[in-house]
Amino acid sequence: MNIKGLDYNTQREKLLMPEYGREIQKMVDHAVSLPTKEERQRCAETIVRLMESKNPQVQDSANAEQALWDHLYLMSRKQLDIDWPFDVSEAEKILSKPEPMEHPTGGARMRHYGRLIEELFEKLKTMPEGEERDELVRLTANQMKRNLAAWGHGSVDDEKVADDLARFTDGKIQIDLSSFRFESMAPKSNGKKKK
Repeated sequence: MNIKGLDYNTQREKLLMPEYGREIQKMVDHAVSLPTKEERQRCAETIVRLMESKNPQVQDSANAEQALWDHLYLMSRKQLDIDWPFDVSEAEKILSKPEPMEHPTGGARMRHYGRLIEELFEKLKTMPEGEERDELVRLTANQMKRNLAAWGHGSVDDEKVADDLARFTDGKIQIDLSSFRFESMAPKSNGKKKK
């Protein structure tokens, strides 16, 4: 759509540092075009003060002044010829993207339960019968039920948890639902009564 008089940001050149806005970018472009180095220097110092007020969270960093001058250098597309008060040779690192991170599930087969529950399944397979294993079964089953509820797997019924626990421990752990009691899934109150 091209309507005379309307100028959409989507039709304009993409901003290198959008946190400062298009007006600051226009000022930087103007500073680059100034004829004398003294004018460019004065204009750059003014722009940095404006950038500081426009983006106050930069002030929280240890090298706030350096960061502002680095940003100016990048916004000028490295074309601004002034006496830089800081070394701006490392400024391009700001725009570099970090390496992609590995997904935290670490290859979990059952993402709704998570890697730690899978590790518990493996541990339960090898544990001898006794109180310690019974307690770990109780804790694991209750955590499985909470995880299913958090992932929104429809009705979180006890039978699904018991079935999954038996299946993923190769049948070594069987829960008798007639005697096994799950913890309540109701949200815990903080002791305050609602008015």
